[in-house]
Amino acid sequence: MSIDVLIVLTCLAILAGMSLFANGRLRDHARLPMQWSLSGTVNWSAPRPLALALTPLLAAVTLAGLAVLLRGNADASWALMVAALSFVGAHLLHLALLLRRAPH
Repeated sequence: MSIDVLIVLTCLAILAGMSLFANGRLRDHARLPMQWSLSGTVNWSAPRPLALALTPLLAAVTLAGLAVLLRGNADASWALMVAALSFVGAHLLHLALLLRRAPH
């Protein structure tokens, strides 16, 4: 298994685990905010399954495409790692905001 495949699979496993954890904590919410304005109001929301699956799905498509484009270039694995970590960071921020702002 190449390092690029390992990076993609590890990232997707982390994102899926994060979403499953958040799903358990947000089970009482049918819709979740997807974007907030600078004043803190919700601009738009999505059904909970879609809201929690969107980042992992985007990451799967983006990272798989990037891995194919960078195939055979060992130095480019760093770009794939940076992209994977960016998805994990963005998903972590979104889930932290959801968990912090969700009424319990």
